[in-house]
Amino acid sequence: MALAIALEPTPIEIDAHGIVRVAKTRVTLDTVVSAFLEGCTPEEIGEQYPTLELSDIYLVIGYYLRHREEVHSYLAERESQAMMIQQEAEQRFSPIGLRERLLNRRSKSV
Repeated sequence: MALAIALEPTPIEIDAHGIVRVAKTRVTLDTVVSAFLEGCTPEEIGEQYPTLELSDIYLVIGYYLRHREEVHSYLAERESQAMMIQQEAEQRFSPIGLRERLLNRRSKSV
């Protein structure tokens, strides 16, 4: 019996917001790659994110290993966007004095 060799497509998709997700799930490429870089095995990643198929996790890690430069560029861009969003949020809603404001509001309602 001959072994059939088939190419498996990488189970990643880009959503409407430009975020790369794994195989029709809400789990991002960032999440899987970060867990892998922190030393998690594919099985451990699968335990943390049960919506992912183990075979998809292996394919995503394989994609990362073959395209490190592109993935790192994508992750750096996502990190930059996250920092900009956080700065905008902190400018609009200053966290300085937040605890005191919440405690004051709470004491007035009691």
